[in-house]
Amino acid sequence: MVVLLGGPSAEREVSLSTGRECAAALRGEGFEVVELDAGPDLCEQLKSISPDVVFNALHGRWGEDGCVQGLLEWLGLPYTHSGVLASALAMDKQRSKATFKAAGLPVVESIICSKTDVMAGHVMAPPYVVKPNNEGSSVGVYLVNEAANGTPNLSDDMPEFVMVEQFAPGREMTTTVMGDRALTVTDILTDGWYDYDAKYKPGGSRHVIPAEIPQDIFDLCLDYALRAHQALGCQGVSRTDFRWDEARGADGLILLETNTQPGMTPTSLVPEQAGAAGVTFGQMCAWMVEDASCNR
Repeated sequence: MVVLLGGPSAEREVSLSTGRECAAALRGEGFEVVELDAGPDLCEQLKSISPDVVFNALHGRWGEDGCVQGLLEWLGLPYTHSGVLASALAMDKQRSKATFKAAGLPVVESIICSKTDVMAGHVMAPPYVVKPNNEGSSVGVYLVNEAANGTPNLSDDMPEFVMVEQFAPGREMTTTVMGDRALTVTDILTDGWYDYDAKYKPGGSRHVIPAEIPQDIFDLCLDYALRAHQALGCQGVSRTDFRWDEARGADGLILLETNTQPGMTPTSLVPEQAGAAGVTFGQMCAWMVEDASCNR
């Protein structure tokens, strides 16, 4: 088997960590594993190795947006996680939100604007969030609060068009779906904004699992996560993130996004949730391999 890791996206370092952890876990489960850093010669490398299964541990563009999934379909190599359409749809935040809305799931309003317009003046009343429409792991996220006098000064590496999204206040929570089962709910506690460092640096966030929240909110998270997974057409494992404004009760629960290839690093949420559900990290990785297929 091949574990795909690394690649050229902004999330390369996270993918390297995910891939190494998954490869080690799979070896512990008795699999023969080749770790392959996805580069321009990926197609030739895969044809040369001719693996039985490809474990896709890539993150970000090209790895979880349908691109590598299309290549694997073309080569006829069974692979893990979601297929071409679900991966592309989930990675496009605006289109995935339209899918959620059509499925009756709660989302906040957002628009796609040019980077120039966003820096020229407020395109939405603060507070709002500016982020790329097709990146994950809180890459390039700007929070414009209500006290802001000026507009955000977006970095040069932000894309020409970005998503501007109404800020959803409240607690940060998440739910993993494994196959047809939503596992549990984690309450994510941070000292500030749940950004890239909070997600991936040791001590950047604290996880309460299972979340100490009212049962009706807990059950809604499980329901919404499974419905989001199904609405997008996901396969294997996904993770759906929420914000919950306690003052508004069930009306304050907002679905932010669904990750079709969530991180599986030492500080990641999915292995924690699997463990809480009685599934070891190795067992989860092995299940993903057994679940692998083409035509996903």
